[in-house]
Amino acid sequence: MATLVKHVLRRKPALQIDQETGADTNGGELTRSIGLAQLSMFGIGATIGTGIFFVLSQAVPVAGPAVIISFVVAGIVAGLTAICYAELAGAVPASGSSYSYAYATLGELPAMAVGACLLLEYGVSAAAVSVGWSQYLNQLLGNLFGFQIPDALSQAPEQGGIINLPAVILVCLCGVLLIRGASESAKANAIMVSIKLAILLLFIVVGIAGWNSNHFADFAPFGFSGVMSAAGIIFFSYIGLDAVSTAGEEVKNPRRNLPLAILIALVSVTAIYIAVVAVAIGAQDSASFEGQEAGLSAILEQVTGSTWPGTLLAAGAVISICSVTLVVIYGQTRILFAMSRDGMIPSIFHKVNPRTLTPVPNTIIVCVVISILAGFIPINFLAEMTSIGTLVAFLVVSIGVIILRRSDPDLPRSFKVPGYPVTPILSILGCLWIIKDLRTVTIYVFLVWVTVAIIWYFAYGMKHSRLGAKNRAELGSESES
Repeated sequence: MATLVKHVLRRKPALQIDQETGADTNGGELTRSIGLAQLSMFGIGATIGTGIFFVLSQAVPVAGPAVIISFVVAGIVAGLTAICYAELAGAVPASGSSYSYAYATLGELPAMAVGACLLLEYGVSAAAVSVGWSQYLNQLLGNLFGFQIPDALSQAPEQGGIINLPAVILVCLCGVLLIRGASESAKANAIMVSIKLAILLLFIVVGIAGWNSNHFADFAPFGFSGVMSAAGIIFFSYIGLDAVSTAGEEVKNPRRNLPLAILIALVSVTAIYIAVVAVAIGAQDSASFEGQEAGLSAILEQVTGSTWPGTLLAAGAVISICSVTLVVIYGQTRILFAMSRDGMIPSIFHKVNPRTLTPVPNTIIVCVVISILAGFIPINFLAEMTSIGTLVAFLVVSIGVIILRRSDPDLPRSFKVPGYPVTPILSILGCLWIIKDLRTVTIYVFLVWVTVAIIWYFAYGMKHSRLGAKNRAELGSESES
């Protein structure tokens, strides 16, 4: 029993991870072609998705104008975790994100469980946002050309269709771009992010013309509980900041650029969200948000007296989801790449094309699976399973900071969490606070998923572990000597 516990809790030294990824030599198996600006756009692109375009209709009725405080609270919780990510990304700059961090701090079996959480977070959310993209594409086509893709080709079977073809096409296009190269994908993402930021900036500039300070008179009609409930709803608009850490092996000067990009994305996203929310509340009475579809578009229509904002915001949502899908699929492939290198999953996910220096078989498999999910499963089920995987990954990162400070105090760290150990402890408490409000069925399904991952570990991962093979070889050489 003691031997089994020792095996499942064996940790991969952070220095070994550094050597494998070439963090200090600018080496590694993947090409380092992504700079700080492109990497920051990764984080912004994965975070600013459809949430800010539509979350106000859910959050404002719960908190009233005090929803501005709710955004600040959600930003603080996400920010605490982002700061923890920044420290670990600078200390362990690998593609595996929190999987690699868990391997270096908690052990092999916990890392496998965290890897399963990441697969849930990235794979399922990519399918969900692809389905959302299909819906907004239909809205845009209707506004521009007066026709829409038939339900048979734009809905899942459960919703009366045959296949959600636009969602499948989007996933395939993202796959083609990712196969071409990480640098090309980063450039395309930067362009899409710039466009959607311009659209949100336009909303702020035009919407402020309708400002009415009376809309803030009854600031917190539902008190502190309303503010906190809305913060729980809003929190998931911040998910995506961890996508930066999945690019650890393709970033120039990773020890400097990874923490910086995470912090730049955090500050940028929080500032944009609060500005958009303040203008939206100033331009429209809080009672009008309940049940309102495409809220930002409706507000601009009220302010301008024109229908053009609806089309513009629909275009913004389409572009927004494209960039989110691209970055999320990218993150999924890089996490699988790291897990395969460690022997936790088959080696095909670790094979790199010598010409493009990208994991082509890995990308194709991921896109096929996500296409099937996006084409045949409704968005509601997909969206429900994304949140808990993300929160558990956040939780592990915060715990990992504390453990790594104790186990490897001399490890080079380009960024250190300020206010340690209070900051990571607050991050842990914040994640637990949000997890407790998740639906029971979501938690049960998550536990089943993690159980499957643990079974996979004992059936495959433990036997094929590269770290285990290395330890056995070292023991064999010691016994011979």
